[in-house]
Amino acid sequence: MKGFKAFLLRGNVVDLAVGVVIGIAFGAVITAFVKDLVTPLIAAIGGQPDFSQMSFTINHSKFLYGDFINAILAFLIVAAVIYFLVVMPYTAMVSRARKEPPPDPTTKKCTECLSAIPLDARRCAFCGQPQN
Repeated sequence: MKGFKAFLLRGNVVDLAVGVVIGIAFGAVITAFVKDLVTPLIAAIGGQPDFSQMSFTINHSKFLYGDFINAILAFLIVAAVIYFLVVMPYTAMVSRARKEPPPDPTTKKCTECLSAIPLDARRCAFCGQPQN
């Protein structure tokens, strides 16, 4: 029982549980966004986007291929919304936050000939002038 308790209270199990709950809530928000805003916009532009009544029958078996088309379209719309409204902004934010400062320079320019010389050099290797 002690090992099971330790397993349940480990950080990654709790983090995973929180992530699943947040993911489900976020999925509901995205689904509502697609259903209430994006799909009516598509209907306004291209006509009625509901294909659920489309079907064919073979030997008294009804194949509802329209429902399948609706599911594919819903998936593609949800994936596009998540990509453009979540993934792209998040990626841009992370890339801006991770910019590392440039490394310290290892060379300096000679005051006379402007050649690159090591920082600790006392004379330029190209023109022989003393460096400060």
